[in-house]
Amino acid sequence: MRAIGMRGFGGAFLLAGSLLLAACGEEVSGPVRVSAIGGAPRLVNPNLEPLDPPSAFLLDGVAQGLVRFDAAGEIEPALAQSWIVSDDGLRYTFRIRRATWALDGSPVTAQQVAARLRAALSRASRNPFKPILGAVESVTPMTDFVLEIALRGPRPNFLQLLAHPELAILQNDGGTGPYRLVRAEPEGLRLSYLRTEEESEESAAQTPDVLLRGEGAAMAVARFAAGDTDLVLGGTAGDLPFARNADLPANRLIFDPVGGLFGLAFGSNRGPLADATLRRALAMAIDRDALAAAIGAPRATGRLSLVAPGVQELPSPAMPDWAAMPLPDRQAAAARLIAGLNRGPNAGSNAGPNAAPAAAAPLHLRVAMPDAPGDTLLFAYLRRDWRAIGVEAERVPAGAPADLLLIDQVAPTNVASWYLRHFTCDASAICDTEADKVLDAARAAPNAAERQAQLAAADRILTGLVPFIPLTAPVRWSLVSPRLAGFRPNPFAQHPAVALIAEEP
Repeated sequence: MRAIGMRGFGGAFLLAGSLLLAACGEEVSGPVRVSAIGGAPRLVNPNLEPLDPPSAFLLDGVAQGLVRFDAAGEIEPALAQSWIVSDDGLRYTFRIRRATWALDGSPVTAQQVAARLRAALSRASRNPFKPILGAVESVTPMTDFVLEIALRGPRPNFLQLLAHPELAILQNDGGTGPYRLVRAEPEGLRLSYLRTEEESEESAAQTPDVLLRGEGAAMAVARFAAGDTDLVLGGTAGDLPFARNADLPANRLIFDPVGGLFGLAFGSNRGPLADATLRRALAMAIDRDALAAAIGAPRATGRLSLVAPGVQELPSPAMPDWAAMPLPDRQAAAARLIAGLNRGPNAGSNAGPNAAPAAAAPLHLRVAMPDAPGDTLLFAYLRRDWRAIGVEAERVPAGAPADLLLIDQVAPTNVASWYLRHFTCDASAICDTEADKVLDAARAAPNAAERQAQLAAADRILTGLVPFIPLTAPVRWSLVSPRLAGFRPNPFAQHPAVALIAEEP
């Protein structure tokens, strides 16, 4: 393997080496310095555009939701000081604490919170959680400080959704804390802790400021190695080689036990990929165990199902009919399927409808993925396995026209519908209207047993359709300094600033 994706990497670690001695022996004090992998952090409205790790961390810090995650990923009060769930699980009643908007000091009302949540559900919203919020029937302010959310069916993990920054309560580019954005500095955006009514000034003053910057993975790792950053967030399988090559103490590299989707979606339902036989052959041919071993992350094992094993509502997801076949048999069967297809000399996304058959010509597919060293490694394994069955793969940049697209998303809650709704006809190039109908029936199911049965039926339909090629679980990693004793790995890879510094015993 060549020195993949290392442009700028050597220079970054020269910087690390030059600063390392200066970092040794310094007292740990001052702001918590956070490098999140991505662009410059911005206060982004998640109903309009997606959040990258720097902007998600910023939004989570300055604009909390009704509830929030603690360090371990458990739910705790945030803007809501308490809540009651009805016995049938259909009504959540939240009591809003006495809070003020950080920008102008005006009180926060249930009406404002309701408006924000309705905006996330609106027809125009592009919030990534919108597809799985279809169970919300109404959001109603009962008084200035009491809010009720009514559901069409019980959702045991509903609060997990409300805790994510995608559903933070933001108004006029400001929120309610637990931090406020003070100013931009050369080292990043400075966030200062906001004291609540229950806290003393002395207690609040002990919470350090946060300096947040967004940058590429190589530089973020280099800063950490130099002792110039306390925390690196947002690491993926693509940039894991940067952390591995930094030669840091093993206990500094922390992996979150996340679930989600890591694999290949199809960019079109036309041409050769419209044939489920080809999609099936591509999925069969991949040596997932070798791929997972090459990634080298804990829990990175090969996956064949659309829904992650053990997910609530669907603990035993559907498996493809070839799942029990040994890998050599699968690859041989995939080669026969490819050989049996009628292909033209320019088969693939560029083949014309009248192209002359020429079985000897290899099928050519474009695969879009980011330009990171781990992604280069991933593509090398895919190309090897597909070439063995008569398919040639070409890597193209993420966002370019392509036949297959790398999907790398963490599940925000432990429910099957999040996985399956990625493959409705509104969301996926390869879909089945019958599966859509079954998913709609699951959403309207009157009880948990009926909902589980409908979800299982949709899972079976989609598994046979092959709208996605699962590879393994997503990878999320962080680099954590000993100073951050409050940091805990969790299933959602959410690490709120307020939980990073553990309180003194």
